[in-house]
Amino acid sequence: MKDKINWEDFEKIDIRAGTILEAKPFEKAKNPSYQLWIDLGELGILKSSAQITHRYNCEDLIDKQIMAVVNFPEKQIANFMSECLILGIIGTNKEVTLIEPEQKVANGLRIG
Repeated sequence: MKDKINWEDFEKIDIRAGTILEAKPFEKAKNPSYQLWIDLGELGILKSSAQITHRYNCEDLIDKQIMAVVNFPEKQIANFMSECLILGIIGTNKEVTLIEPEQKVANGLRIG
């Protein structure tokens, strides 16, 4: 387990629900990845690079609701600026299973 944090530390993380609008193979990434465009409601459409190719194909990602951290600094990955981090569970073989709301919710709603 990592070091314990306090409530104020947790409150700093802005995790929101969003819907994937577009997904493309990320040809210039070092590791197999997709480029994603995610509707995050009032925050607009943010981009993310995601190493989720083991369990998902681009077509299946469209309209999938996910959870994303939206207040990390942007990160340049090859020729693509990743603006948020989608959340997933990392398996023993490093395959990622996306974290999804159990029911459809409005884009941009935050966890707490």
